[in-house]
Order: sequence, then C-alpha cells, then structure tokens
Amino acid sequence: MKWLLPLVVAFSLVSSIQAADEPRPNILFIILDDWGWQHAGAYGCDWVKTPNFDRLAKEGVLFKNAFTSNPKCSPCRATILTGRNSWQLEEAVCHGGIFPPKFAVYPDLIEKGGYDIGLTGKGWGPGDFKLNGRTRNPAGPSFDEVKAAPPASGIGKNDYTANFAKFLVQRDAKKPFCFWMGFQEPHRAYELDSGVRMGKKLSDVKVPGYLPDNDTVRGDLADYAIEVEYADAYIGRAMDMLGQQGLLEDTLIIVTSDHGMPFPRVKGQIYEDGYHLPLAMRWGKGIKPGRVVEDFINVRDLAPTYLELAGLPVHEQMSGKSLVNILRSDKSGFVEDRKVMLAGKERHDIGRPNDWGYPVRAIRTPEFFYSHNYHPERWPACNPETGFGNCDDGPTKSWIVDHKGPFFDLAFAYRAEEELFDIVKDPECLKNLAADPNFAAKKQELRSKMEAILKDEKDPRALGNEAIFDTYKYLGGRSKKGYAEWEAAQKGQPLPEEPKKKGKKAADE
Repeated sequence: MKWLLPLVVAFSLVSSIQAADEPRPNILFIILDDWGWQHAGAYGCDWVKTPNFDRLAKEGVLFKNAFTSNPKCSPCRATILTGRNSWQLEEAVCHGGIFPPKFAVYPDLIEKGGYDIGLTGKGWGPGDFKLNGRTRNPAGPSFDEVKAAPPASGIGKNDYTANFAKFLVQRDAKKPFCFWMGFQEPHRAYELDSGVRMGKKLSDVKVPGYLPDNDTVRGDLADYAIEVEYADAYIGRAMDMLGQQGLLEDTLIIVTSDHGMPFPRVKGQIYEDGYHLPLAMRWGKGIKPGRVVEDFINVRDLAPTYLELAGLPVHEQMSGKSLVNILRSDKSGFVEDRKVMLAGKERHDIGRPNDWGYPVRAIRTPEFFYSHNYHPERWPACNPETGFGNCDDGPTKSWIVDHKGPFFDLAFAYRAEEELFDIVKDPECLKNLAADPNFAAKKQELRSKMEAILKDEKDPRALGNEAIFDTYKYLGGRSKKGYAEWEAAQKGQPLPEEPKKKGKKAADE
C-alpha cells in the first residue's frame, strides 16, 4: 500500500492550499453544440447577438485561443471529460463510438470528492457508454423532465434552466455542485427561413470566404444564428437564477462549444474554424473581471482545472494542464506563454469503404497552422456516393454540391497530403503554402515539433501503430442490430439471426 502515500500527501497539500484561499466553488459548465468561435459579440461579431455570453466575458475572462483536439461531438466531449487528447482515448477517438471504462472522468472524481453532480441536455455523445458497463452518461445523472415551447421547429424542447433548478432543489445544499448544461442548439436541422421570420436581415449576415455569398447561404447562417441566440438567452436565465439564490459569486461558470458551426469545411474538418472554440469564464470571487487571455487553451485543460479548484488531486491519466494559475492571475494577454496547440481526428462518420476514417494531425502556433493528411487518396468528408456524410445536410451543403466549382473543391474535394497556412494573413485557411519553397523550412519545423509532441503523448499513429485505429469498436450511427452485423462481418462470421418475438405467455415464463 506504499503507493497510496504520495496520493494522500498530494491530496492533503492541494486541499490545504484550497482551504486557505476560499471555499470550493460551484461549477456550472455550459456547452453549446456546433457553435463557431467567431459568432459572439465578445469576439467582434455584430450579426449574432450574444449579450449573456458577452456579459460573462466582461465580468470574467475571455479566451481568444481556445481549441478542441478533435472537431466532432463525441471525441471533443470525451476530451473534456477525461482531460486527454482524443488520440489518447482509444475507441473514444471516434465520433459515435464506445466510451472505454478504463478512462476516469471528472464528474465521477469530483462526486467522490464531495460534490453533487448533474446533467441536463447533451452530455457525452453520440455513442454508446452502456456497452462497457456504465449506467449513466459520463457527464453525470440526467435532469431533463421540464420541457419548453421553442420558437422554431428545429430547436430542442429542453428547458435547460428549469431542469437546472430541479437539480438545485434536490441537491445537498451543504455540498458544492458541479453541473453540466449541454445545449442541443445550434445543431442542425434548422427550420428553413426561421432566421428571417424571427427578425434577421440577410444583408447583415457575414459569410466566410470558404462559402458562397448568396441568399441561400445567408439564410442558412441566419437560421443558425437564431439558435445561438436562443441558447444565449438560457445562459442569462441561469446566471439570473444563481443570482436570485445567492450562488452566483460562488460559482465558476464556463461557456464554450464542442467545435465549429455545422457548415461545409467547418464541423468535422481540421481547419481553423472547425477546432477553434469560443470560451469565457466567470467566477465572482475568483476571477478578476475584464481580462482577455491569449494563451492557447485546450478543452482537455478543463478537467484538471475543476479538480484543482475542488481541492482534489489531478488524475494521473489526465494530460491536460490546469488553468487555475491563469484564472487567478490579474494579467491579460499571454499569462503562461502557451503558444502551441495540436488537433487531429481519426474516424468520424460512416461513408467510406470499410468504414475508413480520414486521419489527420495538425499543429497550430500564433503564426502558422500545419496539418498532415495521412490518406489524401480518400475523400475528406466521406465519399460522393454516400452523400459526403461527414458534413451535416442543409441548404448550404446542397447548393455547393449542386453547383460544384471552387467552393465544392474547398469543402469536399481531395486534399494535399500536407497543408500549411499563414494564420495571421489567412485565418480562413484558403491558401495552402505547403508546396511553396519559401516555407519549406517552416513546414519541416512544425512537422517535427508536432511529431515529437505526439510521440510524447503516445499517439499510436506517431508510434507506427496506426492500424489500431481501424480495430476500435465503432457504432457510427448504426442501430445496435446494425452494429452486431458489422461486428460479425469484421470477424468473418455469419450475420446474427433476427431475435424471435416472444408472445405474452413465453415472455411471462
């Protein structure tokens, strides 16, 4: 039992340091689904109105360089929960995969450390956490009873604040709480033209350079915008409710997204707008307000941050780095001089032969972005005959597919094995410099640095074991019957027989 001694000592030291500062904060983690980082007033956007996110940023700290390691729902949320990059998570690197039970998650750890925990809306997913024995979502026990009447048919019916209130009523008031509020919005599908119906002007919409600037796309972006604004209103309600209950100043509130907007060349793709996230935090008693931090932050840093603030030891599996020093600082700009970030992906959605993925690893610095597409002979957003499945359906996608041309090439065509972009001059990643001899040295420098970090993190692909990624169990939108058929085919076995329906008598027996 000697191995326990360092853990006990570490726990005691961290706990004593925490106790000397202030009581452990409550934690309210709010995550939108498919919200692009640039679409908030705090980041200079004037056509998507986010007064509550902006208030939170003004009264706390706004992060200008927050990222996910993998721009799809499941792998990003697994990273948040475990404090590990997605290529360190085995099956959980996939979108729609399995959640391996071997990886500790912060809600379980913080619950054991004396917090009451809960979840409303979308936690970890899509995927199946029950296949490996979990009885609840890794993000916590669900509170989803109260429903709302949304203003558009594409918007979900969860009354997030009311369900948060239900949690607060039943919790032990003597304990701090840690609650996950997971919005469905602004995930597709959208009610067509709901943006204009609800007051958006197409002339106000800003279209990025990788999308065609026409009324179809502007209307689609307007429909997206009103869903962001709907979620933002719930942020305000949650803050107001905490204020009314005298809990606001004692609560660390975190608001972010899991990846970029659900549009071609963004969601699921390793470009700037796909993996760059909005992030702001407010904690009345712990954060000096009005700060803007430029350090490179990854969502894997959240779990160790929560544990440190809770006076608990950071789990040995976690490769993220706590943000507590940054939160407690009174500085803006680069506080800890974090200036390197990695991103990558493996298998996302079904739509290529043999369910192959489109593996990528990338590195981002303040000046440049470099990526290595390991299989440039594959279609990056899945195959044409399967509908480019790694891009959500919608009016913008349909227009681009129908019209082909340069926007089709940017979103769906084959890509070069290596891509290099000057992020300062080309933040939308439109001009690939990888073949330019003037940038050969910079490309090699970034690739070498990326590969060294990946080897240090024991990424199987960087260690020459890339084949393992195609062996991981994967649901990917299949029904459980479909998954059983796929698994049998992988093993060269006959398909499982359809289960026979039992009559009432047989069932009673």
